[in-house]
Amino acid sequence: MLNERASGILLHPTSLPSHGGIGDLGPAAYEFVDWLTAAKQSLWQVLPLAPAGIGNSPYSATSAFAGNTLLICLDRLADRGLISRERLRTLPDSHGRVDFERVAAAKLPLLREAAIEFLRSATGRDRERFDKFAWENGWWLEDFVLFASLRERFNNESWIKWPRELVYREPAAIEAIKAELKDELAIRRYLQFAFFEQWRALHSRCRQSGIRIVGDIAIFVSYDSADVWTNPHIFQLRPDLEPEFVAGVPPDAFSSTGQRWGNPLYRWDTLRQQGYDWWERRMRWALYTCDIIRLDHFRGFEQYWEIPASEPTAVHGKWVDGPKDDLFNVLRQRLGDLPFIAEDLGVITAEVNALRERHKMPGMRVLQFGFGDPGAHIYLPHRYEKNTVVYTGTHDNDTTIGWWKSISENERRFVSSYLGNDGDGIEWAMIRAAEGSIANLCVVPLQDVLSLGTQCRMNIPSLDNGNWSWRYEPGSLKPELAEKLALLTEVSDRLPHPDPHSHNDDHFGA
Repeated sequence: MLNERASGILLHPTSLPSHGGIGDLGPAAYEFVDWLTAAKQSLWQVLPLAPAGIGNSPYSATSAFAGNTLLICLDRLADRGLISRERLRTLPDSHGRVDFERVAAAKLPLLREAAIEFLRSATGRDRERFDKFAWENGWWLEDFVLFASLRERFNNESWIKWPRELVYREPAAIEAIKAELKDELAIRRYLQFAFFEQWRALHSRCRQSGIRIVGDIAIFVSYDSADVWTNPHIFQLRPDLEPEFVAGVPPDAFSSTGQRWGNPLYRWDTLRQQGYDWWERRMRWALYTCDIIRLDHFRGFEQYWEIPASEPTAVHGKWVDGPKDDLFNVLRQRLGDLPFIAEDLGVITAEVNALRERHKMPGMRVLQFGFGDPGAHIYLPHRYEKNTVVYTGTHDNDTTIGWWKSISENERRFVSSYLGNDGDGIEWAMIRAAEGSIANLCVVPLQDVLSLGTQCRMNIPSLDNGNWSWRYEPGSLKPELAEKLALLTEVSDRLPHPDPHSHNDDHFGA
């Protein structure tokens, strides 16, 4: 799968111009797939599809397995008679950035109404599909719906601040609260069913069109998540269940104090003794919901930066060995081929490169990084190998136009010397360089194809608020843009290979 030349677009579903104030899995998503098909693209890369946590970040999710219910298309539920179209008129429109608080306030009550109607009236095939989903996925679903329900009950405070008997998951307390929240748990079960049913349908359409979904897995999970609450034994927590050590990266040229992310670290020795069963379930589920997986912060599998939780910055940490080959050997034995992309940006050691190469994972190259000092030239096409994924930029970068306006005059001279100037804009010069490179896979953020500036970037890593909210405007996907990209894709030998065997939407289990 990763050995074929292919081309695709990076766009998170929240960025679609769907009715309701946020992108969803409805008509706008299918229109985007149709546009990808017309543009002869083979890949659609998304960010994590999990329920967003702190700062609305998909990388700070409340579950490693659940879906973000704000992505459910209410129009699709209305088509099934679960909610009246009159009720949908209260939703925000399809223009402008995502206002997450406004969207949640408007959309979640309607989702609940639809869930209640389904649970009240569904019979026959619909009820069978729901029951099958709940049964096959109970291994993660039951813990998540309980966690989410309790989180709401306790004003979205972290689970560590809940009543002690719930923090420590005392069996009698858990059974009592489950009985008390019976109706609420059923609603949340249905919403997860609705999310994955809509996602599987969209995924099937993609595969029929020769488009593979590139998903994204963050190596670490959020402390305030169902995963940590449910499995405290696999994380480095103190007896009071507060983190003992947390994740981050050490000081570098960009930050004198490093980055203290705050995610709890794994007890890899415990995971090894358990046969990495939690990681097997996680990756099996990821490969069930997507076709290719980008492993964020791949370096952490070789060595990770361990910071005492009492430290306010990342300065006083140390490098500690990760699971290295052991984890990937187990995953390959149990899952077969591992269609993983290693996010290996930043300062990467020879040991990390060797680990990636042993497991035949392509690394990432970002063109925007290549025009500084000579050490940055590894990001330029003449230094690539075939087993590489090239990007003009990622979700963490400025758009190419924004980047061009921000770099030094000296860097601009290097860019112009390397790429030339055909009068078609810096963004298309970069796209052509990426598409024409030897790298097997090429992914371009939609913002670059649409020639958009800084105001349309997805994420500024140092910014606490306002990220993840960009959406493209309705009508942006012009046929002439698809044709332009299709011609470039064809001449670059990156044409898609349609797969007539779509997913079986009746089967939800991992």
